[in-house]
Amino acid sequence: MDTLATRQTAALLTCGIALGIGATVITQHLSASSTSRARRKYSHADDEAPLEEDIRDGVEGCIGNTPLIRIRCLSEATGCEILGKAEFLNPGGSPKDRVAASLIHAAEHASLLTPHSGDGVYEGTVGSTGVSLAMLCRARGYLAHIVMPSDQSSEKASLLLKLGAAVQRVPPAPIVDQRQFVNAARHAAAAHTAAADVRGRGFFADQFESAANWRAHYEGTGPEIWAQCGGRVDAFVAGAGTGGTISGVARFLKPRLPGLRVVLADPPGSGLYNRVKYGVMFDVKEREGTRRRQQVDTVVEGIGINRVTANFEAGRALVDDAVRVSDAEALAMARYLVQEEGLFVGSSSAVNCVAAVRTALAMGKGHRVVTVLCDSGARHLSKFWKDVEVGAGWGMTLEDVLNAGKEEAVKGVKEGSMEKEFGL
Repeated sequence: MDTLATRQTAALLTCGIALGIGATVITQHLSASSTSRARRKYSHADDEAPLEEDIRDGVEGCIGNTPLIRIRCLSEATGCEILGKAEFLNPGGSPKDRVAASLIHAAEHASLLTPHSGDGVYEGTVGSTGVSLAMLCRARGYLAHIVMPSDQSSEKASLLLKLGAAVQRVPPAPIVDQRQFVNAARHAAAAHTAAADVRGRGFFADQFESAANWRAHYEGTGPEIWAQCGGRVDAFVAGAGTGGTISGVARFLKPRLPGLRVVLADPPGSGLYNRVKYGVMFDVKEREGTRRRQQVDTVVEGIGINRVTANFEAGRALVDDAVRVSDAEALAMARYLVQEEGLFVGSSSAVNCVAAVRTALAMGKGHRVVTVLCDSGARHLSKFWKDVEVGAGWGMTLEDVLNAGKEEAVKGVKEGSMEKEFGL
């Protein structure tokens, strides 16, 4: 009996070993096959598969559907998943491509613009919207006339000229000054329309007030984020210049995700931080309705403003919080993203990323935070990136980035006394 039992046990062990070896071989084969399939780019078997055409209709067909990328260094440091919507991969290099297309289409639908008729598109912009308008105007048969402040980076003005736009640079001024860049563009459009010896009409795009701005993000950026995240987003963080991006995305996502936190990222000198926090457009030296000086100096371009716009107000009720980001923090973040990710971003993208990190840390580990990577650092070489130290031996940490603005943070604490002073 013992001999029989021993033989049965040995047989079972042999069978088990054989099955184990077989399973291992099969697993390895399947794994290798899967890896081979994942790595291969093309094989003759693909010749038999049905093909679908993927052809975009001109440069306009390339706008939107930008990738959503995981920013690894920020995600790993915070314990949250921080994702960046790579809007710098639009053909015009920024999310303003969406806005420019929406503004032009709305004007054509309202018979305010007719292609190849001599009509001109006029806009006051710090640069990116101008680039997008110049590109699309050429594609659709218009001439873009761009008015911009003279303190913006020279790269933007040069790019506008290369795209064939007419460019007028004016001294920085507050909105109450009729020579301010937005007002100057409005007047130029009216002058074009009134001129009997000039072909066509002048159309003032009015990106700050036109609902076509926020609708571009309601119909495009918001749905893309929703789909790319599989419907799971805990926070959306973005700066605001016109306010179209944050309003449009918030208006799309909030009804679908009632628990979503929408957070404004705001640079120095902008009044939007206090608009969100306290309901009043206020910066440390100014009260709403009394300011006559230009915006407080900052190296950040494209976001931050000291007046209320229709586009920001379209979504302001959906904005839950605001984060003030100093120039020092933005510069440090831009350098850190190059060091860790090879991401070379502009000033507004850096501000967004600082605010996204602070939002993630405040929410705690395990959350998903989406922000916007607006444009490349290539448009900011002469200003934002001008004095940033570069080299192989940076060795920065995220803590270094967040501590970069300590001096500005102390000033920010003093600003908090306005609650008592003004009864907010």
